[in-house]
Amino acid sequence: MHSRVLERLAETFEPVFISSSDPALITPELAASVSGIAIQGSVPAGLMDVLPKLEIIANFGVGYDGVDAAHAARSGIVVTHTPDVLNEEVADTAIGLLLNTLRQFPQAEHWLRAGRWVREGAYPLTPLTLRGRTVGLYGLGRIGIAIAKRLEAFGVGIAYHTRSARTDVSYTHYPKLVGMAEAVDTIVVIVPGTESTRHTINAEVLAALGSKGVLVNIGRGSTVDEAALADALDNGIIAAAGLDVFEHEPNVPDALLALPNVSLLPHVGSASQATRNAMADLVVDNLIAWFGKGAALTPVPETPFSRKAT
Repeated sequence: MHSRVLERLAETFEPVFISSSDPALITPELAASVSGIAIQGSVPAGLMDVLPKLEIIANFGVGYDGVDAAHAARSGIVVTHTPDVLNEEVADTAIGLLLNTLRQFPQAEHWLRAGRWVREGAYPLTPLTLRGRTVGLYGLGRIGIAIAKRLEAFGVGIAYHTRSARTDVSYTHYPKLVGMAEAVDTIVVIVPGTESTRHTINAEVLAALGSKGVLVNIGRGSTVDEAALADALDNGIIAAAGLDVFEHEPNVPDALLALPNVSLLPHVGSASQATRNAMADLVVDNLIAWFGKGAALTPVPETPFSRKAT
């Protein structure tokens, strides 16, 4: 857990700690006293069930796929997350990763640092560019909109795939992911890591994206079939990929590490001190608001509850 959360919790609450989300770690004393959880990880249904006084789970992160929110809703437990405070940082990272992937800026810097500019001359011309591209956004929530606004400034075409079309944007909507892949040459993935999105970026979608296609994933690693992606990159089915997230973090498949046409980041989308501090504050502020005013600041849609009088 972020150190700022731990520091601020101690100012208002009596924090206790367990080393994992294993229900077996809950002692009778904890079961009788714990009414809130601050988490950067997972809260399964079993952990909720052994905490009869639990009222709120404050999740560090905009994504809360590690928390069984459906079970929390059935149990009357509010779940909170940290939206908005990280939108701009993640959107900035998405654009940076896209440019790195297309223009090979990390490789070019390594060329300079290794002395190859002096010995061998200019870095080779990059085969890919952002010029003339059409970008399809897989997901158009808060972060997706922030990415789209940035892409507008680059003068590229913008499309998106969501289950339902939005009425507040003029971007082209595709009801099917493979249909969008056929129509664009760049896909930016920014959807949650749920069972419904698992491996939806698969061999069929990558083939539809085509040999000039570029994939950027700034959402969740489980969305991409990494074996299919490695095969597509290795065999020219698509041109390149940029990844900030992976299915089994921090482990990255060797097949991806070995490829020259993939840009890899260690899940740093929101990893600036300013943004992470804002996220940490929102975790604690949700707990303070819940116990002090009876309503959380940023509950997830599944749990729009108010606190019952005690």
